Amino acid sequence: MKAIKIGMPVLLIVISIIFLIAAFNLPKANLGNPNGPLYFPIGLSFFLLIFSVLYLFQELKTLHNDHSKINQLLHGRTPKLIGITVLLGIGYALIFEKIGFLISTILFLGALLFVINGIKKWKVNVIVAVVFAFLTWYGFSQLLGVSLP
Repeated sequence: MKAIKIGMPVLLIVISIIFLIAAFNLPKANLGNPNGPLYFPIGLSFFLLIFSVLYLFQELKTLHNDHSKINQLLHGRTPKLIGITVLLGIGYALIFEKIGFLISTILFLGALLFVINGIKKWKVNVIVAVVFAFLTWYGFSQLLGVSLP
């Protein structure tokens, strides 16, 4: 368990360094500010590096503390929810191209909400799934002009 708690921030530090190196190797812009395309990826990589180092220090500081919270997490309802969410995500990916964004998103989000909230809150589950899927489709398709399947 200690390896996971320390391994994740170390992995994030390595990823941020790789992204930082790749960002510095991006080509310069021909028009306008030559460094314009570099600002966002470099800034994002620096933020990831800073927060990963902070995360590593936080995990090193709490390494000696009791791991009862992790044990509670592993023995409660959470593993079942994680498994169901992964299965629903795989199902969503499989049906996405076949039946399109709107219907597949309604089915995925509706199923996920029923798992989390239960059948008693079926009205809220259906309304949230339909409204979220429609607003997302409208935002991308109509407002941003992004073609969704």
